[in-house]
Amino acid sequence: MTAITLIEAVTQALAYSLEHDPDVVIFGEDVGGNGGVFRATAGLQQRFGENRVFDTPLSENLIAGLSVGLSSQGIKAVAEIQFSGFIHAAMDQLFSHASRLRNRTRGRLSCPLVIRAPSGGGIHAPEHHSESLEALFAHMPGLKVVVPSLPQQAYGLLLAAIRDPDPVIFFEPTRVYRKVKQIVPNDGKALPLETCFIHRTGTDITLVSWGAMMYETLQAADLLAQNGVSAEVIDLATIKPLDINTILESVEKTGRCVIIQESTLTCSVASEIAAQLAEYSLTSLTAPVKRVSGYDTVMPLYRLEDNYIPSVEKIISAIEEVMEYA
Repeated sequence: MTAITLIEAVTQALAYSLEHDPDVVIFGEDVGGNGGVFRATAGLQQRFGENRVFDTPLSENLIAGLSVGLSSQGIKAVAEIQFSGFIHAAMDQLFSHASRLRNRTRGRLSCPLVIRAPSGGGIHAPEHHSESLEALFAHMPGLKVVVPSLPQQAYGLLLAAIRDPDPVIFFEPTRVYRKVKQIVPNDGKALPLETCFIHRTGTDITLVSWGAMMYETLQAADLLAQNGVSAEVIDLATIKPLDINTILESVEKTGRCVIIQESTLTCSVASEIAAQLAEYSLTSLTAPVKRVSGYDTVMPLYRLEDNYIPSVEKIISAIEEVMEYA
């Protein structure tokens, strides 16, 4: 079995879903004939036909509205927004209808849709191509939000998202699309959407991250291990619903926590985790919770992009600060 990248795992999950569920349809801008900007849907239209995989006009609002309409009538819509920075035009449909339909109809209707969107910086794209918007969508009741970091996660979590009876926003970190390869059996096994992944157990400090930032986080943990610091590394993966219990159990053991994210700091996912740690684990903490993030600015273009995304050195500095707290 050949190891595959994260983007190839996405394609594999989409193909499996199309093959095994006749209710699944895939659409978006250039996803059919061209296979999408990042080639996530390459070959799917040729394999499954234009009725199952098709192109739409350049209108994110239309894509989201079509997703709501189809999914409310039993079709499992899997739509691609070309970049997450373009998703704002779709928010009216997602916030006003997709997230509320189950409640509005008292359970008569639901929206089993998935909105896929490449997300985050690191590929030197223009403005509106590099946002990390997971906190924005996690704030809206009725939506689930997923950000995988590894090929195996991408495959299992995307299958789970497609099978979920409610709307799921599936952000794919672009700068790790082709960073690593893993063996990903095409067995149709989904991963749970309600559980964190513990990449490494440790006793001294808890590190929490997700998406592309997992790689810098793991690098920092490796370097600190050389100096005798034992870090437990937790991959959030599903932003909402938030598996806070896994984090609380880890912090109860380590007494310290650093949360690493790429997005802006204010009102972020890291802020929510820190708030819940203060609310539920204050007596377990031996040092203040530290957040490492991007800045409260738009992702800068090109040369400054690497200064915006938290570096391994910045993560290590935050960890050392927490470890030195008396």
